[in-house]
Amino acid sequence: MDIGILGLAHPHVQAYVGRWQERPEWGLRVTAAWDRDPTRRDQAAKDYALRACATEEELLDDCGLGGVVIAAETSDHARLAERAAGAGKAIVMQKPLALTLAEADRIVEAVERAGVPFSLAWQMRTDPQNLKMKELLAGGRFGRVLMVRRRHGLGTHTWPGFETSWHVAPEYNRDIWADDASHPADFLYWLLGMPASVTAELGTLVNPKIPHDNGIAIFRYAGGPIAEICCSFTCLAGENTTEIVCEKGTIIQNHGDVPSANVPRWPGSVGLKWFLQEEGRWTAGDTPEVANHGERIAGLAGPLAEFFQGRRPPIATAREGRDVLRMILATYESNATGRRVTL
Repeated sequence: MDIGILGLAHPHVQAYVGRWQERPEWGLRVTAAWDRDPTRRDQAAKDYALRACATEEELLDDCGLGGVVIAAETSDHARLAERAAGAGKAIVMQKPLALTLAEADRIVEAVERAGVPFSLAWQMRTDPQNLKMKELLAGGRFGRVLMVRRRHGLGTHTWPGFETSWHVAPEYNRDIWADDASHPADFLYWLLGMPASVTAELGTLVNPKIPHDNGIAIFRYAGGPIAEICCSFTCLAGENTTEIVCEKGTIIQNHGDVPSANVPRWPGSVGLKWFLQEEGRWTAGDTPEVANHGERIAGLAGPLAEFFQGRRPPIATAREGRDVLRMILATYESNATGRRVTL
């Protein structure tokens, strides 16, 4: 199956392309690319031996392409999804789904009206340790989930020029919280479903040009657990990524995000472990450790290839992406109003 790239703003797509080219047996061939920035487009075309398309229409008019990856700036997602769906292409889209619920509705309507396969690219849904945690909870031995804490971070303030990047430009991507807190928000949604309400505190603590660089959001589930996402984008190192407290035990994950995966690890630290009351001891998981966060990102290439080939369902549907966007937008409302927001 031949596919094209619509936008190269989000660097994760280059990890997928590289892995697909390394694994031709997956049956996916990237042949063309378009980007609003000709320099960025031409560099990717050179690096990966792709045909550089002058316009998005040129790429979408190629009848030989069965699908596209939309990795453009978030502000372009709705427009590109409508055009790709209208052209009958299968779509993989980088997160977050959109800037607004109105844009999200356009995406949902376009892909459902055209009946094209669509998936968001959430690597946390395919991470082996995250899959293992979900499996452990589904097995029932831990009983009811009472509390989930997910720490997530990036050291963006150490990245040269990040304050001028599209990631923190409101017209392209809102800000870093909207861009990256969507990861742990989707993790909660994937694990527990849609929460009933949220209370959030967001702050700009280091660089005023990078708003909302630290924040905490507390989600309440009707008759269920309390769940927290704690995100710092000024974080240089970390360890404890996930803590799940249940009636009959606790699950702990380490090294599950950039600050914890990309720094030297404490000798003997374990990536995933759990304690069951009936066993009275800690058990170390047997899921493979990753050397760095880049491996996690590239690890999504296999599941995405299976999706494009029709061998697996979407990693996340457009409607699920809309729900997660609702969760994120509600955190802004809670922070601005100082009250709990009902979802």
